[in-house]
Amino acid sequence: MRLFRRPSGPVEDWQPRLYAIVIAGVLVLLWLIAFVVKNNDPVKIDFVLFSTHARLIWLLILLLGIGFLGGVFGSQLYRRRRQLGRAVEHDRGADG
Repeated sequence: MRLFRRPSGPVEDWQPRLYAIVIAGVLVLLWLIAFVVKNNDPVKIDFVLFSTHARLIWLLILLLGIGFLGGVFGSQLYRRRRQLGRAVEHDRGADG
């Protein structure tokens, strides 16, 4: 990754960027820890046929993963349909 490579030039130019990256990483880590702690309450999940209890953070992570996978599969489906549509148009143009 180019972000972590030491650029050519004096070390004095590179050190502030390194410190900024380390500080930003620590802040993101602290924010993630606070997010988990604040969302650790148990919640009841009520389905039609049954219900269960889970921690809110696990529900958030599960839904985040489902949304991510849905986005990936949806974009792949859209891309494939566009490619098939172009192939059909190309075939019609060659036949006509």
